[in-house]
Amino acid sequence: MKELGNYLKETRINNGVSIEEAAEDNNLSTSQLENIESGNVRAFKDVYKLKEYIRSYSKYLGLDPVEVADEFNDFLFEHTSKISLDDIMEAKKKIEEKEENKIKSPYTKEYKIKKDYKKEIYTVLLVILIALIVYLVIMLLDKKPVHNEVLVNSKEEVYESTY
Repeated sequence: MKELGNYLKETRINNGVSIEEAAEDNNLSTSQLENIESGNVRAFKDVYKLKEYIRSYSKYLGLDPVEVADEFNDFLFEHTSKISLDDIMEAKKKIEEKEENKIKSPYTKEYKIKKDYKKEIYTVLLVILIALIVYLVIMLLDKKPVHNEVLVNSKEEVYESTY
């Protein structure tokens, strides 16, 4: 990250821009810009915001922001890939132990997360409504009107009478 920071700093200096001017143009504080140029990643709480700062700063300096972001991603990959899985599990275990060892007040009520059943209820009601509509349509189609039988009979009589 120091190499990337130095590259950004050299580009800024070669462009003849002061750090104060660059900070103001990028809506950053001078200390944030100094931390970026010195490669001090720990000064930023959010790595994603830092990446956006670096991307916009590189664009401001006339550099290819995608290329600079890729360099930053390479740094992050190298930095995070050095942490072993055992170290991660140990850190997780320590956090869980801290949570267990917290002193709990007897007056503090612990709330359990309730599941929201609204979606399931609406789905069941919709299925019942569709089934009811299908049943009614079948009942209406199954019923034969009386006047159709008369027409059929009258046609048969006409048919029979023509022979």
